[in-house]
Amino acid sequence: MTKAFPKNFLWGGAIAANQAEGAYDKDGRGLVATDVTTGGSVNAPRYMTYIDKDGNPGKAPAMGHNGKIPEGAKYAVLDTEHYPNHVAVDFYHRYKEDIKLFAEMGYSVFRLSISWARIFPNGVDKEPNQAGLDFYRSVFEECRKYNIEPLVSIWHFDTPLALEENYGGWKNRKLIDFYVRYCEVIFNEYKDLVKYWLTFNEINNTTMFLDMFGSKASDADYQEGYQILHHQFVASAKAVQIGHAINPDFMIGNMICGITFYPGTCDPADILANEHKWQSGIYYCGDVQAKGKYGTYAKRLWKEHNVELHITEEDLEDLKRGTVDMYTFSYYMSNNVTTHTGVEEISGNFSTGAKNPYLTYSDWGWAHDPMGLQYYLEKIYDRYAIPLMVVENGLGAFDTIEEDGSIHDDYRIDYHRAHINAMADAITNGVDLIGYTTWGCIDIVSAGTGEMRKRYGFIYVDMDDVGNGTLNRTPKDSFYWYKEVLATNGQKAIEEAENTSKE
Repeated sequence: MTKAFPKNFLWGGAIAANQAEGAYDKDGRGLVATDVTTGGSVNAPRYMTYIDKDGNPGKAPAMGHNGKIPEGAKYAVLDTEHYPNHVAVDFYHRYKEDIKLFAEMGYSVFRLSISWARIFPNGVDKEPNQAGLDFYRSVFEECRKYNIEPLVSIWHFDTPLALEENYGGWKNRKLIDFYVRYCEVIFNEYKDLVKYWLTFNEINNTTMFLDMFGSKASDADYQEGYQILHHQFVASAKAVQIGHAINPDFMIGNMICGITFYPGTCDPADILANEHKWQSGIYYCGDVQAKGKYGTYAKRLWKEHNVELHITEEDLEDLKRGTVDMYTFSYYMSNNVTTHTGVEEISGNFSTGAKNPYLTYSDWGWAHDPMGLQYYLEKIYDRYAIPLMVVENGLGAFDTIEEDGSIHDDYRIDYHRAHINAMADAITNGVDLIGYTTWGCIDIVSAGTGEMRKRYGFIYVDMDDVGNGTLNRTPKDSFYWYKEVLATNGQKAIEEAENTSKE
């Protein structure tokens, strides 16, 4: 059987509003967490800045998107700090130029997110912000001009900061109704422009990250994390139901931070620990959103950390009624799980654990593992049997501009070639994979480190880590390579990968 992608396969790339748009204080937008988050690096965390109850400035480690500031403190933008997301890559003003470049590559889908705070600056506003609604309408119309399907993340870590300060964020059950109202507005507004929606980006990060940074999270942290997830599950399920009522043709998906976990050894203790990692990190959220109920192992996970969730009978009914139409996920790497001590460890941006001797690693400590993507696809499709999309996949790397202005990023081409070939293998094995959006299509601010030098895009953006640069766009070698891949519906990547394996 010849490997091939389906004829209607969706090819494209992905960005997030808070990492690309900039214009953080323009046209009525409210603040979100990244607006008070500094830059960092592979070795230095990002910080959330605040004014404490005594009026003193301070900052606390951001810990992904789960940073905690002291009791009584207020989030604040400080004059002494650099906030890379304030300008980002100015997609807000340059979206027409950028979408034209995406069209030149041959995109049939473009994943982006709506900033909740552009629509409801404070989360509880009586009326949506018209300037925000108009902006995204213009973006979606620009996509349609080139026959590009928008794939829209409704929430991509950007809860309006006012909801964090006044309600405690997603710890508070009231956020379900605020989110549902926001969904209802954008579903109605864009029902003729957007078909594909994702409810919560990398929803599983809330609890998975608690034990991924080497620090020991408390039972109280787990109590909060699991309650947050429950509120988001209910919000997602309600959104699915409302979306289908507004437009039955909507395809609404979840979005999981997909990491393939392997047992470090064949020690039965490692095998069991690995399975438990899949359950807590990957299946927990997928099961609720795709199956409509908590997994059989959930009570064990709660018991491990003395978690007692507030769950109503109505919640359980909503979860059943609001299952997603498709399962989407990010995939960058795999991690090893072991109960043994004294093994060589890897530690980098969001990557911890035992080093896998069979894999190579990026400058940020992420394992290069395309076969892990195939494994994840086959494992997940077997579990849920609904269409899948890989909506983030890419290599963060240092890029060098040559004297003639060209950027030779063979390493990025190698990365994507191998992962596209792995997807083709999964499709050959029966997986219903319907789309692939690389992260990112253009250089943007890194979510984990806040850097610009950690570049993912096929398009170079002239901006450095401290905010210097023209923001001019330059296609890299990978741009032209991906263009050819899309023109051949993936066949170019498959053939190159097979030729490479023969050498």
